[in-house]
This record gives sequence, structure tokens and C-alpha cells, in this order.
Amino acid sequence: MSATTPHSPTKLQIMELLSAVGIAQWQDFAAVAARHGLTAMQAKALSQLGTPVPMRRLAERLVCDASNITGIVDRLEAHGLVRREVSPSDRRVKNVVATEEGTATMRRVRAEMESTQAALDTLGEDEQAVLHGLLERLRPAMEHRT
Repeated sequence: MSATTPHSPTKLQIMELLSAVGIAQWQDFAAVAARHGLTAMQAKALSQLGTPVPMRRLAERLVCDASNITGIVDRLEAHGLVRREVSPSDRRVKNVVATEEGTATMRRVRAEMESTQAALDTLGEDEQAVLHGLLERLRPAMEHRT
């Protein structure tokens, strides 16, 4: 292989880079969340509430035990960031819903993630568009659970 021949990275190399980027983004997210008085898990839970989410599904998304999610939601509720609502389709199910303050807090956390923003700023607009397109293609396969 000559020096000018493009090198195709292995899947392992790609996974290692995705992991490194994910860890750095998570650290940035956790640090900003802490400045807003939230633990990383509380902020992660809040970030999942674009629409009402059943408690059990929220626990699945956060990869934690249902009993742990109760404590997380209790603390978010005490801060006025979420509320519990009875599911309209099954009265036994409690949905977690972000309040206006919860939604605003999550918007502020995302906006204040300076390390992540700075990293993305190293890419031009075209590169950001390509990255976005690639991540959009990967997301369904990555989020699919069997």
C-alpha cells in the first residue's frame, strides 16, 4: 500500500473512536448538568422526555433498574422539572413528563456544552452535514434492541 492509498479503518478502530467521542460528550454533559444541580443520570433521564415516557420504558432507556428510576424521577419532580401522569391508555402506568422548566433546563444544558460545541466547530458546515447524515443512518441500528 502506497502512502497515497486511502486507508480503510477497521470496525474496531471506528468503534474505539465512537467510544472516545461518546465518553468526552458524556463528561461534558455531566459537568454542565452538575452546574444546574443535576446528576448525570437525572439529566440523562430528563433528556429522554421529548414526549411522555412510561416509568418502565425510561428505566430501559437508561439501562437501570425500575426501582432506581423511581428515585431519579422523585428528585426531578422535587425540583419541578418533571411530573408523573396516569397513562391515558392504561391507568396502571405512570408516564413521566418534562415540565416547562425541565424542558428549558435541558435546552440550557445542551447549549452550555462548550467542549462538545468546540469539537463540532472544528468541522466545516459540509463536514457537519456529512457527519449528521452518517449518524442518522447509524442511529436506528444502534438503538434497535432484540
